[in-house]
Amino acid sequence: MLLWINGPFGNGKTQTAHEIRRRLPGSVICDPEYPGFGLHRMLPRELRGDFQDLRSWRQGVVEVLDLVLREHDGVVIAPMTVTDAGHFAETVGRLRELGHEVHHFTLLAERATVLRRLRGRGFGHLLGAVLGRVAPRRESWAVQRLDHCLERLSEPEFAEHLWTDRTTVPKTADRIAVLAGLTLRPNHEGRLRTRLRQAGVALRHIRRD
Repeated sequence: MLLWINGPFGNGKTQTAHEIRRRLPGSVICDPEYPGFGLHRMLPRELRGDFQDLRSWRQGVVEVLDLVLREHDGVVIAPMTVTDAGHFAETVGRLRELGHEVHHFTLLAERATVLRRLRGRGFGHLLGAVLGRVAPRRESWAVQRLDHCLERLSEPEFAEHLWTDRTTVPKTADRIAVLAGLTLRPNHEGRLRTRLRQAGVALRHIRRD
């Protein structure tokens, strides 16, 4: 089974994916963003656009996820923003055509909520700078893309929609599990421990592209 977690940049896809993996034994995260950034780094800066426009990215993501879904005995989780209907068909749709059980979820929130969450990622960037890791300039790009993402991802083709304004990451993970017919381990983690763990996830996913 594949859980593809979609949504605007900065709205909790990666955190939700890691929450599910933490509480679902045997599950793995396969992040389609990694090959995308690898392809970016192969190109001179003046040729770098949206890596999703590269056919090699779309085909590569399908090939790798198809392999993992066939060979790994557990749930596969892919946190990735996809707003283009054609790209969606060539990735999520193609995996369904190959016979895989794919559950797609779009995490949505009001514009002000997403902007607040993007600003909140500054703590992770500050910590990254202290540890000698350069934070990327992705927040401004994410803000520029926000209205487009919210408009496109609200369309019926990107269901199932989960609104996250008034809920937590663990509760969002619980909701996804129920809709996918999965059972997560109970969440006994305290608020402070959750915040520290999520800060660690944010730090590990700082991009320098």
